[in-house]
Amino acid sequence: MSHEITSTPLAGIHATPGAGNYGVYDHGAHVWAWQPDGSAPVLWMSSHSGYATGTAIRGGIPVIFPWFGPGRGGTLSPAHGFVRARAWRRDEVLEDDDSLLVRYSVDETLTGSQQHFPFPYRAELSARFSAEALVVELTVTNSGTAEFSYEEALHTYLTIGDIAQVELTGLDKSRYLDKVLTQTGFDSRQRGAISFTGETDRIYASKGAVTIVDPRLNRRVVVAKEGSANTVIWNPGQHKADAMRDMGPGQWRTMVCIEAANVLGDAVVLAPGASHTMTQRISVEPLAE
Repeated sequence: MSHEITSTPLAGIHATPGAGNYGVYDHGAHVWAWQPDGSAPVLWMSSHSGYATGTAIRGGIPVIFPWFGPGRGGTLSPAHGFVRARAWRRDEVLEDDDSLLVRYSVDETLTGSQQHFPFPYRAELSARFSAEALVVELTVTNSGTAEFSYEEALHTYLTIGDIAQVELTGLDKSRYLDKVLTQTGFDSRQRGAISFTGETDRIYASKGAVTIVDPRLNRRVVVAKEGSANTVIWNPGQHKADAMRDMGPGQWRTMVCIEAANVLGDAVVLAPGASHTMTQRISVEPLAE
């Protein structure tokens, strides 16, 4: 599989196997495209996203670290941490006939002194693209002498036919925190499949896979994971989406976020020299023969 080094709109790696499309930007180690040959796009990208240093990209798979949202205390900025809006080191690009692997890293020498995370660290992201699956791994290492904790998520935007028609399975009976209802604890419990009737913003206590059942695109998208205690489900709904400058009109109907995460009380605690890896594997299968 051949790839090219791109520079527009951002530096990164791009490959087009057959009619497929794989892509990752150095900016945030941000995977922006996975479309196997013969498939509709699996990752969703906003037509109104910005592409500039210091600006988060709307769509694909933003890397959230070392805090989620405004952090556990609710006061940290920028939202979702400081690594997703700056370039990471592109350490390695490997290809064979069937797959493409891109590895990135970032540490305090790139991100500089951070008041709210004053620790030596190293974060590594690998993205392996193939026709069978997209596998993304985020490994964080404590390279200092003091213990630290952090939150993380792979904030994955997925393409769907229509938010009003899809269902998500795999979270039945899981407890969740409903941010739309401003809950502070995991006080709700899922009953059956998830369907969408408005803004949805939930953090589930779940380690299992989630499947999108999408009748309009006639497919299932399976999001499996390891090293993750939480699953975040998000769609802004029309009112919130209309106020977002980096989301095109009506595009909220064609996306849903399913995020592998470790947040709030499930934040990762690392001793000096220790590492933790969180993995997300995305695959597609036909809904009906």
